[in-house]
Amino acid sequence: MNPEIRPMCESDLDQIIRIERQIFLFPWSPGNFADSLKAGYLCRVMEDNQAILGYSIMMMGPDEAHILTLGINPDWQRQGLGEKMLHYLIEFAIGKDAKSVLLDVRESNHGAARLYRQLGFEQIGIRKGYYPAMCGREDALVMQLRL
Repeated sequence: MNPEIRPMCESDLDQIIRIERQIFLFPWSPGNFADSLKAGYLCRVMEDNQAILGYSIMMMGPDEAHILTLGINPDWQRQGLGEKMLHYLIEFAIGKDAKSVLLDVRESNHGAARLYRQLGFEQIGIRKGYYPAMCGREDALVMQLRL
């Protein structure tokens, strides 16, 4: 398997929403994805044999990139695809002369936070009550990779 990363299209949204609903308790809406496409954010899918294995959306600022979402189909998790997508996003940010890459991760998402740390991200803050949770709200860890 050698998945390719390509620009996201509106026709991808049905598959992306299916994955999003499988992996997140509080998923983005179809409108969130459509708005990101319209806004011109870096919207990418990882595809193999016309099946979407993962996706990401990153917003570029003047000197920083902010990863807004990244998801990998649960059938394909723990096979290095999330890391491959992150490397793609980091290389893109470097190519745009970004000084850093930022992201938010649920405090309870230990696996993702561990991967981010392995790639050099450091926690720089906490957003209190940032994410909806089953019993109220959950904090987000704000992580940064200096480029």
